[in-house]
Order: sequence, then structure tokens, then C-alpha cells
Amino acid sequence: MSRKKVTSGLMLVFTLLLILSGCGGATGNNNANAKTDNGSKDVAEVTEVEEKVTLNLMHLWPEGSSAQQNKLVNEIVEQYQAEHTNVTIKQEILENEQYKNKLKVLSASNELPDVGITWAAGFMEPYVKGGLFAELDDILSGDLLKDKFVAGTTEAFSVDNKTYALPIELNISPIYYNKAIFAEYSLEVPTTYDEFKQVVKTLSDNGVAPIALGNKDRWTGSLWYMYLADRIAGNETLKKAIDGSGSFDDPGLIQAATEVQSLVDLNAFNKGFNGLSNEEGKSEFMNSNAAMYLMGTWELPNYTTNPDIPQEFKDNIGFFKFPTVEAGKGNINSWVGGPGVGLFVAEQSKVKEEAKAFVEYFVSKWGEQAVTAAGVIPATKVDTTQGSLPQLYTELLNELNSASSITLFADVQMKPNAAQEHLNMIQALFGKVVNAEEFTKKHIEAIEKGN
Repeated sequence: MSRKKVTSGLMLVFTLLLILSGCGGATGNNNANAKTDNGSKDVAEVTEVEEKVTLNLMHLWPEGSSAQQNKLVNEIVEQYQAEHTNVTIKQEILENEQYKNKLKVLSASNELPDVGITWAAGFMEPYVKGGLFAELDDILSGDLLKDKFVAGTTEAFSVDNKTYALPIELNISPIYYNKAIFAEYSLEVPTTYDEFKQVVKTLSDNGVAPIALGNKDRWTGSLWYMYLADRIAGNETLKKAIDGSGSFDDPGLIQAATEVQSLVDLNAFNKGFNGLSNEEGKSEFMNSNAAMYLMGTWELPNYTTNPDIPQEFKDNIGFFKFPTVEAGKGNINSWVGGPGVGLFVAEQSKVKEEAKAFVEYFVSKWGEQAVTAAGVIPATKVDTTQGSLPQLYTELLNELNSASSITLFADVQMKPNAAQEHLNMIQALFGKVVNAEEFTKKHIEAIEKGN
């Protein structure tokens, strides 16, 4: 009901009251609510209809590639709409790289969705500096979310001590492997890099793709470089090179780049890997055509809870930590990972307060339901005593809790232009278009530009 109609209705009732009041005066009754002879009340109650609200939600969990996350989002949306009958939530769903591109386009015209997905640190910073994301400290300290986050997760989404997005995932990146393929070739899980290369050689010699990789998306190849850099040069050396307090010309980091190309020469990756998307590369592992796959724990649903994946395949999936390198400075309990994606609210949203309320609700419900419903590790604290968790999930959650360090993904840490240069150089390195020295030089130049 429009406000104009409500106002007209109120005027009519007011006029009637005046008339009734006059009649009552003639009979000695000045109470407008006095009962008539038939015992009914003379005054109608007028209530304003709650205003209808439409929220636009844009996320990156398509039903095909992220079935369990997609299902969970739909369930939370349905729950919220049932509890807030005046709210309608419209979803737009895109694949990872499509999502990033669309976000850039929408930000240029200041037409961001009311609620959307963002990554932390360097990725988020230009949106914050451009005044595109709303502050969320008020709901972070609210009743639903206060003290609910794992320590260190929300800090990655803050700029100048203000929080601009709330994380919903916490990830580490193991090497998943197919136990059946390993057993067929009598392979043991490697703990050293030399052992790992021997596993790669055995598989390649027998016509099996050792590692599934889709490096068209580039960040997938960055995981391999980061782990080699971590194990050879140490995680502090890598972090300092990324933030500019150190340099990529460290001998250990140069060696890591060289080692990437050694893996390419060993035929470690599936054919055509540099021209395949992550989804295309992943399919080689999911179809048991490749023995190993390095990826974040957001993939856990495919190996635990996704009913569309054959149980026989899920039973065959294990994981191992990235092996140590002889004479390297890295620790086998050091991981690449960190807070995953988070939810933002657009600063220019016409329904900003409603959007904030939805984000607060969503993050709370995601934390409660993500473990059992989707097999995802949330950024909020997990009570492992509640319910029966899949063994693979429990083992990786324990690894996360006992990690010696977690290095945030390089392209997320870096400023946008430096991140793009890093990703371009990763693909060039894997494609052997540049050597380790050229790779290093381009990184130094990009970091020095500071944007």
C-alpha cells in the first residue's frame, strides 16, 4: 500500500471520528471507542503494510561446479525470506573469473549489487578506497557475530582499522591425490620433494597425468610457485617480497621459479594445461585421469558431501602436505591459504541497512550449516563435537588448527596492477615464455610501482 493511500485513509477515519464524536455529544457519550448497542467497536484499526524490499545478491557458486555451496546459499536465502516476508532476494551467479570481471565493470559505473563476494587485502582495497564498500563493524560487533570469527580472519578484510567485508571461508591448500592410482603403481605419499618428483616421473612414464592443472586462470599455477618459494626460501622471505619489504631477487625465490619449469619439463601436468580453465583442469582429476590436484579446501564438498559425486571416487581421495625441499628453509606445516571470500555491502545501495541485516544473518547461518550441509570450513568457529564429520574434513580441519603459518594467496595480497603482472608472469613461466630471471625482474618492477 502506498503512503499516499494510507494518508488518505487516515484522513477519512479522522473525519468519521469527528462526526461520531459530535453524535456522541448529543447523547452524552464523548468516548469514541464506546460500544454501540450491538457491542462492536466503532473505530477501525489502521496499520501500515511493511515496505517491500528487493536485495540483489551476486556470488560465484554455480550449481554445476559448486553444488553444495550453491545449495547452501539457496537454503539460507529461503530461510531469510521466510522470516522476512517483505524481502525478496535476487541472485546472479557467475564462475570465478567471470565474477571478477563483472565486479570490475559494475564498479566502474557504481552499480555494484547490494550484496556481493570479495577477496581480502589487496584485491579489496581499491573498492574500499573508491568508496564502493560499506563499513560493517556495526554488524561485526552485533549479537549474532560478536566473538564468532576465528582469530585473524576478519583483519584481512579491514582497511585503516575498519571492516568492509565479512569472511565466510577459511582455507588451506593441500595436494589431493587418488589412492587407487597410487596403489596401482605402488606409490607412497611423498614427504620430500625428491620423492615427489619420483612419483611424478613414475606416473608420467606410465602414461598417467601426474597433476591436474588448469592454468588459464593463472592463480592455479601461482599455488605451485608459492609452495616452492615457501619450502625453498621460507614463508617470511616470500611474504616480504610480496609486500615490498624484501625482494623477489632472493636466491630461494629465483630457485622456486626455476623449479616450476623443471616440473613442466618432467611432464608433471596434464596436456594443454596452460590453455585450460581451472574447471577444465579439475575435471581431469575428477574423472581419474590425473593422480593429484593442488587446490584450496573449498573443494572438500566434492570429496565428502556432494551427492552427485560417486562414493567410490570420494572414498579414494586423500591429501598430503606440500613436501619439504632438501636444504630449504620452509616448514612442512606451513600452508598457502587464509581467509577465503567474504561478503560486502555496496555503499551506494538504496537498501543498505536491509543488506547489512541480510549479511549478518547469512554469515551466522553459513557458520552454523556450512560444515555438515556443505563440507566447507567456515571463517567462524567450528564446534567439532556436534554431529559426525567426514574423516577427510576432520583431518584437514586439524591441519588448519595446527598450521605453523598460513601465507595468503599472492594475487590477493598484492595491489591490483602488481597482482595482474604476477598472474601474467605465472602463466608465462609455466609456458616457458620467460625464464626465472625475467620472471623475477618483472615482479620487482611491479612491486616497486606500488599499485
